[in-house]
Amino acid sequence: MTELVVNRSEQPQRKPRSGLLEPLEAPRQPIPSDLPEDRFINREKSWLDFNARVLALAEDPTTPLLERAKFLAIFASNLDEFYMVRVAGLMRREATRLAALSADGLTSREQLDLISRTAADLCERHSRCFTEDVGPALADTGITIRLWSELTDGQQERLHRYFHQQVFPVLTPLAVDPAHPFPYISGLSLNLAVTVRDPGGDGDRFARVKVPQNVPRLIRVDPDHALRDDGRYVLRGKESDDREVCFVPLEEVIAAHLSQLFPGMEVVDAHLFRVTRNADLEVEEDEAEDLLQALERELARRRFGPAVRLEVADDIDADLLDLLMRELEVTHREVMRVGGLLDLSVLWALYDLDRSELKDPPHVRGTHPRLAASEGEQPDFFAALREGDVLVHHPYDSFTTSVQRFIEQAAADPQVLAIKQTLYRTSGDSPIVDALVSAAEAGKQVVVLVEIKARFDETANIRWARELERAGCHVVYGLIGLKTHCKTCLVVRQERGGLRRYCHIGTGNYNPKTARLYEDLGLLTADPDVGADVTDLFNVLTGYSRQTEYRSLLVAPQHMRDGIIERIERESAAAREGRVSGIRIKINSLVDEEVIDALYRASREGVPVKCLVRGICALRPGVPGLSETVHVRSILGRFLEHSRVLEFASLEECWIGSADMMHRNLDRRIEALVRVPQPSRQGPLKAMLDHAFSDGVAAWILQPDGTWYRRPTGPDHEPLSDYQTDLMSRTLRQAHG
Repeated sequence: MTELVVNRSEQPQRKPRSGLLEPLEAPRQPIPSDLPEDRFINREKSWLDFNARVLALAEDPTTPLLERAKFLAIFASNLDEFYMVRVAGLMRREATRLAALSADGLTSREQLDLISRTAADLCERHSRCFTEDVGPALADTGITIRLWSELTDGQQERLHRYFHQQVFPVLTPLAVDPAHPFPYISGLSLNLAVTVRDPGGDGDRFARVKVPQNVPRLIRVDPDHALRDDGRYVLRGKESDDREVCFVPLEEVIAAHLSQLFPGMEVVDAHLFRVTRNADLEVEEDEAEDLLQALERELARRRFGPAVRLEVADDIDADLLDLLMRELEVTHREVMRVGGLLDLSVLWALYDLDRSELKDPPHVRGTHPRLAASEGEQPDFFAALREGDVLVHHPYDSFTTSVQRFIEQAAADPQVLAIKQTLYRTSGDSPIVDALVSAAEAGKQVVVLVEIKARFDETANIRWARELERAGCHVVYGLIGLKTHCKTCLVVRQERGGLRRYCHIGTGNYNPKTARLYEDLGLLTADPDVGADVTDLFNVLTGYSRQTEYRSLLVAPQHMRDGIIERIERESAAAREGRVSGIRIKINSLVDEEVIDALYRASREGVPVKCLVRGICALRPGVPGLSETVHVRSILGRFLEHSRVLEFASLEECWIGSADMMHRNLDRRIEALVRVPQPSRQGPLKAMLDHAFSDGVAAWILQPDGTWYRRPTGPDHEPLSDYQTDLMSRTLRQAHG
């Protein structure tokens, strides 16, 4: 019978959190300090600067054309989430008149004004990049997105038939008048605001037509193609290739047929608009009898959050805009005028075209040499790990032939007694979940902590939780008020000398699909201390254990921040004593004020500090008397830099794990960093950091004033290498001996 375990253990001196994204609370204030008050960069501005670096990749003419389109889509999706979470939180804080200041001393209103100005400039760049650069360049290669007026008579005729067969039946025009209240506009949906006029009546009237989300946004209508009943095109009896393709936005097709939605009325005007809503969740975990059911109810309410952004076509009628602002209760600060296509995340559809010459060369992932099998044999992971640890680096090392195969082998091995696993995000057809289900059905004890509060993956994770329960797995939801973000797997195996524990601790999710795109590290080990630590950690997650001390782990929220600061201070002591010192950090975000202050003090002692930060960085490098020895750079590319690494030179320690230096990671999540046990395994980490911080690698450099400077390349400058391309080449060389 399925056993469902819900841990409701109380965390000492910790109030349960209700917000499942970024809780709306006063920012953690730095302790009183002799350091200057202006030492922090605003985190919201820093995030927008990160998205500007993504946009710069789309603007770079040396980036392959469809990769540029992809980065335009990523920029759009990133900004959507930023508004749904961060801007929504600031707006709620402003509405409730909370007086808390950001670490750099700005009120919520000041931050929202800053975001509005900065985002408007970025979105104008974003739109111009597509309409004036990437779009025309794609057209030169035969890939076009056209307006209705730009189509041939034959193309329009085929789309007339398509509209009546595929679109018209699912449209529902909604009038707005005294008998019909303004309709609810769902978040991130595209809508046409239509003005119609009764030839025999007085005045204009407003109606809303929602662009259906279950019909492709870009409709393909290539020259000389016949339209089949299923909406696909054929050319000379064969399906068309992707050499010459023409797309028409669905909203253009609908707008061209509005007269058929309002027969007898005159269509005066129509403009596209899009609303972004607060996507935060409120679940009182300590009061919920069933956390799954409570979260499902809250997910149903998410779509009704208040509007935080209104995107409109830049030529929208002023009266129509006033109507939308009034009904949606937004101000001019939340209005974003967009030239050209709204919601450029649709460009992912172009990236799916079979045009390899317009994309990065394919990357062939290799198998780590220690995990490669002899010809005709299956690899024995347990034997390999008994010989020593294996550090895998994705996507350069294949996730499938390392972490996934490790879990699958454990599930199939009759000597394995138990598997314990955390799942934060995984793929839709997850082989990891399949392996855990097989293990449970084979009689093994399988414990899975499914974090059902993972942002925007809540619905998928609820589905996984129920499937695992049905298979007989022990499903745990974690601790009240804390997300479980650590990436850990524990395998307990019966061997000749007794029980032995094998572990994987990683920086990324157990998701084979994102492992092809995200750069991450993972430690596979049979080290007894690591195994004992991971066992203790799972006892905290599933039971009433209050373990706080570990041998080879730093665990949040108990003592990770203190452990990191202690090591920074030991580097400071080494510098004072004239010994070798140095700190190198590779991270997604560096925001925590206490950690930043510790780095400032280390710099004052002369400790060289190098930070590789993909996203937000609130630390100011190179400030005289404060951070003269601090260097911060950012590397973006075809893979999302996602691993977290901390290196302390005097201690000869390297740590990897799941935590960024942010309040949410250090205070409100279960996170784990593991010390890479053997010096021989630290070698690859040192080599990776050496190369990332070398002078010959292309990167953005953070300036003392908070601006980012992209190191120039080109014929007039010394050539710079691409960090990720270099790592791919290194992996290929290793694969070939």
